[in-house]
Amino acid sequence: MNHHEYMRLAIQKAYEGIKKGQSPFGACIVKNDEVISATHSHVLLHTDSTAHAEVQAIRDACMKLKTIDLSGCTIYSTCEPCPMCFSAIHWARISQIYYGATIADAKSAGFNELFISNKVMKKQSRSPVEVAGGMLVEENHQLFQIWMKQPDKQAY
Repeated sequence: MNHHEYMRLAIQKAYEGIKKGQSPFGACIVKNDEVISATHSHVLLHTDSTAHAEVQAIRDACMKLKTIDLSGCTIYSTCEPCPMCFSAIHWARISQIYYGATIADAKSAGFNELFISNKVMKKQSRSPVEVAGGMLVEENHQLFQIWMKQPDKQAY
């Protein structure tokens, strides 16, 4: 698989989450060309404001690999990770982040976002995490459009 295929897996997981009444976010963690975890947001399902897709993917990957050190892993996220998720990615020692939509896109869809980009957090904290945005942007924007049509949607 390649970067786009991993991102499409994260997008697929976000669609699954939307169908289950969750928010439009998905994430996939890969190491050595193997998918370690792929999931969607569980915030509403677990009544847990920290259960973002990236955090869920990290939790799953740590359990699967039996370690809290995810060095050498790459995370694909349908949206730029929020400050909490970026911090979790940094603390898990994930090497790279690839994301599609931006924090501004999530804010525009009604989510309670802090306007601190991953690139700013990386620079200010001197984090070694590599950050690459703008992957499959249109496909990731479609997640928000589909989610916004849901009658019982809930932004957090």
